[in-house]
Amino acid sequence: MEPSPIKIAMRHPATSRQPRILIVRVGAMGDVIHGLPAVAGLREALPGCFIGWAIEPRWAPLLQGESGTMPLVDQLHHVNTKAWTRRTSLVAIALQILTLWRDLRAARYDICVDLQGSIRSSAIARMAGARRVVGMDAPRERPARLLYSERLKLGEKNVIGQACELVSAAVGMGISPYAVSFPVDESAEEWCNQLLSRPADDAAKPGFVLLAPTAGWGAKEWGSDRYAALARALRTTGYRVLVNVTPGARSRVAELSGAQAVPSTLAQMIALTRRAALLIGGDTGPVHLAAALGRPVVALFGPTDPERNGPNFVGARVTVLRDPASITSHKRSNETETGLQRIRVEEVLAAALAMLEGNK
Repeated sequence: MEPSPIKIAMRHPATSRQPRILIVRVGAMGDVIHGLPAVAGLREALPGCFIGWAIEPRWAPLLQGESGTMPLVDQLHHVNTKAWTRRTSLVAIALQILTLWRDLRAARYDICVDLQGSIRSSAIARMAGARRVVGMDAPRERPARLLYSERLKLGEKNVIGQACELVSAAVGMGISPYAVSFPVDESAEEWCNQLLSRPADDAAKPGFVLLAPTAGWGAKEWGSDRYAALARALRTTGYRVLVNVTPGARSRVAELSGAQAVPSTLAQMIALTRRAALLIGGDTGPVHLAAALGRPVVALFGPTDPERNGPNFVGARVTVLRDPASITSHKRSNETETGLQRIRVEEVLAAALAMLEGNK
């Protein structure tokens, strides 16, 4: 059974005049990161409010460090929705939901803001028992709107701005996106220092380029062969190239290019991305993480619209490449989207070198 949600002493003491607010955005990685600027803006505007966040445990390192430090929120509630869809016993699922319900109710939230717009997320928001449950008028799963006490018609196109709209409506004041502070995990920092202390034999230039070749579904992936060709070209110009890999997985990009595969936990990925000279990837969590950290990014978009899903974070340094032939679609196809396939290695290399050499 999933352990009870983490309870941490309040970093920002709440006052009787400021509300207790629950944010519901359980996953995935990029979507959680998209919600962070709004919550950072909320923290800046109302430093005394109490902020909780309902999140899947695997994404918790985006909000909480190894020692328990949480720069943006006061309490996490672990929501293991993945287990709810597996062949887990109904008794175990019921116990998890009961534990979550008790912990949410114990936190005595005044307002819940559902940034996800799914049936599950709206049910979690309603579960907290707050007087006000704020959500979007046209959520991703339309039945979710029936569980909101307040529904907002969104005007912003980008999801970061949409999150700010929802939080603004919840607290009755304008909340602007704010620079995000991520937790610092000391063991991850030490791991990163040791990794980078071993210089690459063929790296003549300082810094390293981090490739993030995978995505949530295949249509958003540029392809291993293209990333491998890009890695070889970057190494030829004298840059060290690292390839982000899920722990336990093989990297075809690294095998084809001779670049170094780096399996990392989420905390380690945060530490490594902080140090990257450039990150290259599609519409995927590591790209949004790098942009939120203010690191240079070349983002390759295909079936998703960069105007909506693009990494428009405060201080972001991003070059977005998208072929005019790309058609916006969220169908979970396994094949690389046609327009994304049309982006040439030479185009990405030129954009990368422009970022690396300070010409853009």
